[in-house]
Amino acid sequence: MRKKSPTILARRLVEQSRFLKAEQIDLEFSNGERRTHERLRTTGFGAVIMVPMLDEDTVLLVREYATGIESYELGLPKGRLDRDETVAQGADRELKEEIGYGARELHILATLSLSPTYMSAMTHVVLARDLYPERLQGDEPEELEVVPWKLSELHTLLLEPEVSEGRSIAALFIAREFLAGRYRPSA
Repeated sequence: MRKKSPTILARRLVEQSRFLKAEQIDLEFSNGERRTHERLRTTGFGAVIMVPMLDEDTVLLVREYATGIESYELGLPKGRLDRDETVAQGADRELKEEIGYGARELHILATLSLSPTYMSAMTHVVLARDLYPERLQGDEPEELEVVPWKLSELHTLLLEPEVSEGRSIAALFIAREFLAGRYRPSA
């Protein structure tokens, strides 16, 4: 179901937001060259992106509005970790908020950077299995549409115009390889 994108009421530049801060870093490289680089420094505790498996071949995706690209995006549920929350606790909470399921089995598969040249943010990839229905109130402005997709049809997902987020694509491939026994996370 395609929704009409929200109306943009205003745009303004900010030097700092509650989530991001710009930082300049003066560097000297081994060859003596000096440069000042800028990066977005995160102020949170990291993030999680979950691969929720309804059964051995069905992953649950969500369709939600992505302000950065001003359209709806189909991808994995994800969110920020709260203070004093483990990766597993944050993943289980976000699953309940975004798709209405908790998970009895969680595996941390990898940690991904979004754009390591410009951002310090890291996202933990978590495989969620043995799902059970449970909903928590989330912070989304509208209910997210949950879309089941066959992991065996992952190659067709890439053809969808609403699929562009690199973390979701990477996490799906990592999970597929883990489930097939071709990838094991390092301890």
